[in-house]
Amino acid sequence: MKKIMLFIIAALALGLASCTTQKSLYSWANYPTSSYNYLKNSDEKSTQELIETYQKIIEKQEGTRGVVPPGIYADYGFLLLTANKTEEGKALLDKEIALYPESKVFIDRILKMMEE
Repeated sequence: MKKIMLFIIAALALGLASCTTQKSLYSWANYPTSSYNYLKNSDEKSTQELIETYQKIIEKQEGTRGVVPPGIYADYGFLLLTANKTEEGKALLDKEIALYPESKVFIDRILKMMEE
């Protein structure tokens, strides 16, 4: 009888523990919608919306890691580079490398491509 009660209590505790939700590592704001609109339309409105989304993600990171998600600095930096905001764009690409060193290979390609 004691074994059955112990099993029921353990099962109940396990069941209640599995009901909690986990907080995401990163917060993405409205990024999926903004990036889709930018890729679909590529007009001034969608570009501005994407820039505002990047700024929101960078300024207020609510994920458990507390850092900007991978690729955000790089994507935002590339967007600025294509808009002829070279210094700002390169600074963001450098931040991406500092935060995620494995991205250096790809970012070096971006910079090389932009110089050509």
